[in-house]
Amino acid sequence: MKRRDFIKFMAAAMAATAVGVNVTSCGESNGKKRLIFFFTGTGNSLFVAKEIGGQLISIPQALKQDELSYTADEIGIVCPLYGHTPPNQVREFLKRAKLNAPYMFVVQTYGARKCNAVEIFDALAQKEGIKFDYLTTIIMVDNFLVSHDIDEEIQMEKHIEENLAQIKADIAEQKHWMQPVTEVERQQHWERYGHDFERYSYQNPSRTFRVERDLCVGCGACTRVCPKSNWKFTNNGLEVDGDCQMCFACINNCPQKAIKLNGREANPNARWRHPKITLQELQRANHIIA
Repeated sequence: MKRRDFIKFMAAAMAATAVGVNVTSCGESNGKKRLIFFFTGTGNSLFVAKEIGGQLISIPQALKQDELSYTADEIGIVCPLYGHTPPNQVREFLKRAKLNAPYMFVVQTYGARKCNAVEIFDALAQKEGIKFDYLTTIIMVDNFLVSHDIDEEIQMEKHIEENLAQIKADIAEQKHWMQPVTEVERQQHWERYGHDFERYSYQNPSRTFRVERDLCVGCGACTRVCPKSNWKFTNNGLEVDGDCQMCFACINNCPQKAIKLNGREANPNARWRHPKITLQELQRANHIIA
């Protein structure tokens, strides 16, 4: 069997066990029922959610349901920052979900600047009548390939273990706290985006990505990690179209590096998926069944 055919065969086999399943773990923490809703593109936020522990529910999967009403002892949201703000599907979840818990928390992952992300998330949530008791951020490897070299990122000491340990301890104690924000951080966000907390809109992925067809083996990994199902096989081969929130799941998880940016890449040879998160976990989290 040729290498190209073998990759297609293995991709099909993995897909058979990867689609349509929520990522879950034990929902009990110290005798309390804890639900954690997460959004992930390259595994950073899923890793953090798994480390905190509880019943994990993928936000893209939850959004497929007609009724989004949840009750637990503790409810958390773990998601990345895109331009200091939560992904669009997380915003949609905040607008549709009814969350009922005595204690609720938010942990946002980021790679370079957090700015006033906790204040922005708090404002978006309170606009929908949701009040979180604990809001914080944690720095991780930055997967924004336009401006960050992954090879350099993974060499940086970001004190992830220590920061995560503190967050876990805070949540275990049900600490009521919002991470402090400086005036400098507020100004940094304002200088780039202004005071419009909802300025981050969907984009056309065909303007962002292109496919090197001589590298693509048709494994379909991109079609199953995209939380918006933007990638599809057509008579013309692999194509992308739809509403893109720039999670970069597709480009970072293509095993052949066949997906490229239409523009500058800090390091075209480097890609990122959290080493403790598998491709199959991302597929289970993000694949939308037609």
